[in-house]
Amino acid sequence: MSSRGGRQSMSELRHRRLVEHNQRLREDLARPRIRVSEASASLIRYCKTTKDPLVPSVWGPVQRADDPYALQGSRGINCCSIQ
Repeated sequence: MSSRGGRQSMSELRHRRLVEHNQRLREDLARPRIRVSEASASLIRYCKTTKDPLVPSVWGPVQRADDPYALQGSRGINCCSIQ
């Protein structure tokens, strides 16, 4: 391979990378945006309306049937057994 061919392939590679990077930047620019104040208001609204079983001090005690983190065994079956 001659040095001229190597330079051409390097410049072609550099050009392809720049085109790909430019495309990614255009995609980022086209992504829909919202203001920080709107995003924070939405997050606050979600936190106030969504019950979190891991924060009983805010939401009160959670019934075992409603707790997704409670063991789902019946008759005292534990999650693990050693044999």
